[in-house]
Amino acid sequence: MKKRLFSIASLLLFGFVSQAQEVKYEEYDLDNGLHVILHQDNSAPVVTTAVMYHVGAKDENPERTGFAHFFEHLLFEGTENIERGQWFKIVSSNGGSNNANTTDDRTYYYEVFPSNNLELGLWMESERMLHPVINQIGVDTQNEVVKEEKRQRVDNQPYGGIIENIKKHMFKKHPYRWTTIGEMAHLDAATLDEFLAFNKKYYVPNNATLVVAGDIDKAKTKKMIQDYFGAVPRGKDIVRNFPKENPVTKEFKAKAFDQNIQIPAIIAAYRTSSFKTRDARVLDMISSYLSSGKSSKLYKRLVDDKKMALAVQAVNLSQEDYGTYALFALPLGDNSLESLVAEIDEEIKKLQTDLISEKDYQKLQNKFENNYVNSNSSVEGIANSLARYNVLYGDTNLINTEIDIYRSITREEIREIANKYLKSNQRLLLEYLPAEKTSGEKK
Repeated sequence: MKKRLFSIASLLLFGFVSQAQEVKYEEYDLDNGLHVILHQDNSAPVVTTAVMYHVGAKDENPERTGFAHFFEHLLFEGTENIERGQWFKIVSSNGGSNNANTTDDRTYYYEVFPSNNLELGLWMESERMLHPVINQIGVDTQNEVVKEEKRQRVDNQPYGGIIENIKKHMFKKHPYRWTTIGEMAHLDAATLDEFLAFNKKYYVPNNATLVVAGDIDKAKTKKMIQDYFGAVPRGKDIVRNFPKENPVTKEFKAKAFDQNIQIPAIIAAYRTSSFKTRDARVLDMISSYLSSGKSSKLYKRLVDDKKMALAVQAVNLSQEDYGTYALFALPLGDNSLESLVAEIDEEIKKLQTDLISEKDYQKLQNKFENNYVNSNSSVEGIANSLARYNVLYGDTNLINTEIDIYRSITREEIREIANKYLKSNQRLLLEYLPAEKTSGEKK
């Protein structure tokens, strides 16, 4: 009876997703190269205005890392027509909210307003693009803000240096080898002219996508977009030619030390493919199968059954050019890091040898269907997806079709991709260990 109820629930979920979730949109280009995507949803009086720039940490000078993330902050400083320190006050006083975030591949700014303030959102983003004020006062102010962010999120955060250490060992040539937040010494050494040049090169309409989603009138919105963005001058075309990494053909080991931890960790990391590939979607499913939730294979094995680990996680860190697949575990009691690796390898070997069960396969399908529904459940989420699929994947309609890729992944492919990427001779084994606190620090 339970099996029948499970099957019926799965069928109903599939029917709901396949029939009810198509996202309708219109896209076009302005003469200056700005790509525009409109999504009309008049069900609630809310609108999202968003701009995604195709610039991230990988576009930086190796001696000036952290620039893209720095600009995420710097471009809130003010414009020729928005006084310094007034950006957030203008947004909040008009019933809105806003934020921004940066990755190695892109930078994203957005506002959410009552729909009667659509024009305000468009004006503010056009101001950011056309009239930013970049001066020494703003640079100095945001330098301190970024340093404090790094202290909180990395330097003083337990296990906060794991990603940094994975990246610097997994990538020797490609700019993914440094972190998004970058080196503070690089920001300290940068001149104002360098910041101005970075802005002029990357924060231009032909390197950006504008999304307007929500309660809009398309004709009026198009006119406002033309009025506010049409005069922004096109920038020079951006050419990217990043060096390629040599394949990893032999397991290699490294150690890193963290003053904020008492329990060591072990990380097994594998270089994988771009998130544009089908392989990356299969690796997403493998991550979920191995460590998503308390019923996942690694959690059941290492935490529940054998009580060898405090925590275990598998993460597919896909990016535009490459990906990194990382397995992480914290030992419980006297269990060694080597023993955790052995247990993880046994679970990976099962995945490489046997097909996962039909029940586990259906659970994966249900989870990814649910993720799809949730990602498109608000105009804010839809705006983000439309921008991301256009800028990073070059295919806006993936907002509707990517779920079909996940649906079509087979149990045989899961086994095949586990064999292709999760080989012990193609990985980094990183021991992340407690470090003794230096003199003068609190114990």
